[in-house]
Amino acid sequence: MRNSSFFKLYAVFSIVYLFILLLGYERFDLFLKPILIPIIGFGAYFYRKFPSQNILLAALTLSWLGDVILLFTDLGEIYFILGLVFFLMAHIIYCILFNKQRRIRKKQNKPLFIFGSILIAVYLIGMISVLMPHLGDLEIPVSIYASIISIMLLFAFNGFLVWEKPGNQLVFFGALFFVISDSILAVNKFYVPIPKSSFFIMLTYLLAQYLIVVGVLKLNPKKVEQTV
Repeated sequence: MRNSSFFKLYAVFSIVYLFILLLGYERFDLFLKPILIPIIGFGAYFYRKFPSQNILLAALTLSWLGDVILLFTDLGEIYFILGLVFFLMAHIIYCILFNKQRRIRKKQNKPLFIFGSILIAVYLIGMISVLMPHLGDLEIPVSIYASIISIMLLFAFNGFLVWEKPGNQLVFFGALFFVISDSILAVNKFYVPIPKSSFFIMLTYLLAQYLIVVGVLKLNPKKVEQTV
């Protein structure tokens, strides 16, 4: 992969950050968390130009803004809501990004797509049903967010069925890990505390962003080479 040093740096910083979280030193969030997405963003930026590059960078930028704002949730609920808004916009941009990727199969496997859609709908209904009694004034924002991230996962699943390998697999599993990360966050915040929740939230989140970025890059190789 071109400019792979950025991705290696992202992996190293992510491992260090996760180890620190595992040890319980969450106060280092303020120093380490804001630099992670920019590192992988530089990797995407300095990769060769491709049609949906700016869309990918926009999604990463919105994710980074969400990361930074969520660092200040202890100061007030408004920061959680603002962080939610930025990540919601990031997921919308990811939906646009996924829709822009080149299809190698004109027709999807409709029975499999319907089955996957049902599973995603069951997840969405189940998550909202579990959280709803505990959301208070955040019922509508959280329900909208859960719906949008489920739609993002559906776009990724559709891509899994029509895009080229291995990019289709990487993007789909990246989207899936994103849903898992946000699900852990929501359950921990609104339903029941989860031990080492920060570690598991960030583990799945950092893996999600990495898989999506690398997957999109692999879906956009040079015409003369089929790998990145």
